[in-house]
Amino acid sequence: MSSSLLPSLSHCCQRQRFNIVLQHGSRGSRFLSMKAPEVLSVTTDLPKPRLDYRAISESIVYKSHNAFNRKAPLPIGALQSVVRHYDEQKRLSSELGLKRHARSNLGEKMRQIKDPIEKQVVLKEAKLLKAEVTDLEQQLVTVEDILLGLALQIPNDTHPDVPLGPEEAAVVLSTHGSDPIAASGNRDHMDIGRALGILDFQAGATVTGSSWYYLLGEAALLEMALTNYALSIALKHGFRFVTTPDVVRADIALRCGFQPRDQNADPPVSQMYHIASSNPSHPELVLSGTAEIPLGGMFANQIFTEQALPLKVVGLGRSFRAEAGARGADTRGLYRVHQFSKLELFVVCSEDASEQMMEELRSVQTEIFEGLNFPFRVLDMPTEELGASAYRKYDMEAWMPGRGSWGEISSASNCIDYQARRLHIRYRRSSGTHRHTTPASSSASTQSAPAVPFAHTLNGTAAAIPRLVVTLIENGARFDEEGTPVGLNLPSTLKPFWHGTSSIIWWT
Repeated sequence: MSSSLLPSLSHCCQRQRFNIVLQHGSRGSRFLSMKAPEVLSVTTDLPKPRLDYRAISESIVYKSHNAFNRKAPLPIGALQSVVRHYDEQKRLSSELGLKRHARSNLGEKMRQIKDPIEKQVVLKEAKLLKAEVTDLEQQLVTVEDILLGLALQIPNDTHPDVPLGPEEAAVVLSTHGSDPIAASGNRDHMDIGRALGILDFQAGATVTGSSWYYLLGEAALLEMALTNYALSIALKHGFRFVTTPDVVRADIALRCGFQPRDQNADPPVSQMYHIASSNPSHPELVLSGTAEIPLGGMFANQIFTEQALPLKVVGLGRSFRAEAGARGADTRGLYRVHQFSKLELFVVCSEDASEQMMEELRSVQTEIFEGLNFPFRVLDMPTEELGASAYRKYDMEAWMPGRGSWGEISSASNCIDYQARRLHIRYRRSSGTHRHTTPASSSASTQSAPAVPFAHTLNGTAAAIPRLVVTLIENGARFDEEGTPVGLNLPSTLKPFWHGTSSIIWWT
């Protein structure tokens, strides 16, 4: 990983002009301009990610098999290089410590010498030691930067119960709702949306481009109702509501496990929309791909008391995805778009509580979707479907008869300490010395329990609006005798959150 991906220490900015770079793979860029508000200073003062090099070095075989099972793009020899550079880091640190100690002793000796000639001899020796210390410090910085760059490419460990293999190896944990209705092209949400006048992709293409859209009338009201309905359930379960920035530093996205640019693609493509600044010293900004990123960043570089955990928030933000339109049939209509509203659950907890919190997230999500009265299922996703940060991931898929298939509407991920080590999210133990160990890293049991360990983080989708709109339209469309769409049947759970009058029929 290049040094440009490491966090900058500080930046200052004045009033300046920004450009939003809309990058669609290799298809070029377009620019919109906006003025940024005046600020006195902006700093990126997060420490470098603190990774467990010892644990990596002691579990090379596991880490190698884990990366292979997850199809992680890990360079050949990267793990062995981590071991070598970790050994070199320890050697340099030890030698540097000895040299600094000798230099300190020499300084004390000089203060006690009265003879000028002898003092000159010691002063010469001190100058040599200073040069050696400076050289060792430079060597150590170089080795540490290389070590960090290598280790950052290693994916998270994997829960032992996660199925091995590609998407088809996913295990169905539970099914919910009524029996799926028959697949039918007549239930395609785009055709229904056009017939009812509630979806406009043509205007979206004119104004912005492919995979941009307008929600009109009942579809726009449905977005608001779904957001407030899902929010009400999250609040009932103790989540605190947060509205998040939609613009984040690329460094924060990286620390959360997201790659703003895919350098492994040929040619390299952008996975996020980048905001180009006229001031090159300003930190790189991107449009957030999910509220998970600003929610994680909200807790960065903080130490919490154990009694304050878990911290549960539900964030509302716009999600921007530059890669929309890159996956064939899945790109049709609202299923995969460049911008959408998303309500996200995020949890910071102690290292012993994350598996329990994972099940709590699953329970909250299940309650939300059961209230919407459509068929859905919960899947334990296999190794090849896990992102870099996920230790375990559950997906929820709804039956979409117009698409003729199950489609993902939500996911929940336990990231254990992957994000916390990069964002420096920690907590102070209240008592005891118990140390949590993941099944993958038994070597951790040989280490003493830190008084201020890294927290565990989890995230889950409460409502990804376009996917839910697709599901509700395709399952709830009403047709006349000629098969023409005439309205929508929607679950009565949304009625308290509905505004205005419409042709909606509410059902339980």
